[in-house]
Amino acid sequence: MDINTVIGIARSAGDRILEIYNDPNVSWEVEAKADDSPLTLADRASHEIIDNGLKKSFPEIPVLSEESSKSEIEDRHNWSLFWLVDPLDGTKEFIKRNGEFTVNIALIEKGIPIMGVVYVPEKDEMYFAEKGRGGFLVASDGQKHQLQSKTYEKGQKGVKIVCSRSHMNEATRTFVSQFNEPELVPTGSSLKFMLVAKGDAHVYPRLGPTMEWDTGAAQCIVEESGGKVVEYPVEAKRLSYNKESLLNPNFLVYG
Repeated sequence: MDINTVIGIARSAGDRILEIYNDPNVSWEVEAKADDSPLTLADRASHEIIDNGLKKSFPEIPVLSEESSKSEIEDRHNWSLFWLVDPLDGTKEFIKRNGEFTVNIALIEKGIPIMGVVYVPEKDEMYFAEKGRGGFLVASDGQKHQLQSKTYEKGQKGVKIVCSRSHMNEATRTFVSQFNEPELVPTGSSLKFMLVAKGDAHVYPRLGPTMEWDTGAAQCIVEESGGKVVEYPVEAKRLSYNKESLLNPNFLVYG
C-alpha cells in the first residue's frame, strides 16, 4: 500500500477546496444536512476527487466517506478493510473562513486505523502515519519532521488542553476544571489531534458527538506519534471503528 498515492489524492482534494475557498465569485452552495451540520460545494468536490482517486488506485478496497450514499454506508458491515474519509473536516471553520479545516483519509483494518493522512490546505501542512512506522509532518517549506507527543504529570501547572472551537460544552468545562491552571487551546477540525501529535498540546477531551470519519486518520497519526486515543471514562479501551453505529463515544487524546 503506497501512502504517497494517498497523500497525492489528499493534496488534490485540498487544492480544489482552496480554489473554492479563495474564489469570491464561486457560490459555496451551503445547505443543511439531516443532522443540521453544514454541507458545501467544497465538501462535495473534495469527496468526488477522493472517492474517484481511491477507487482508481485501490479498486479492491471499498470507500466509506461522510458524503457516501446510504447504501454504501449500510454495506460497510461486511468490510474488514476499507478507506474512511472526511473530505472536508471542519466545514463550520471553512464557512467562518478561519483556515482550520482538513482533509482526512484513513485505512481501517478490522476496526483499527493502520494508515492516516490529514492535510491542512490553508497552511499546506501534510500529516501522515502508517502503523509501526511513526507519525510525520511535511511542512509548507517541504521539510519533513517526525512527530512526538508530550506527556504530562498529575497536578502539573499549565497543561495545554485542546478544546473545540465550535463545540465547547459544560462537560468539557468540568473536565478542564480538574487541572492546575490549564491553558486552553481552541482549535477546529482534526487539527486538535495534530496539536497533541506534535507536542503543542498535552490533551484533547472530546465529550460530545463525533463520527468515525472525523477521527480515524487523526487517531493513527496520534498513536504513531506516541499518544493515545481512548474512550472516556473507560480509559483502557481504544477508540475503534466500523461499529454498529458510526457515532463515536466520548474520548480522550493525550501524549
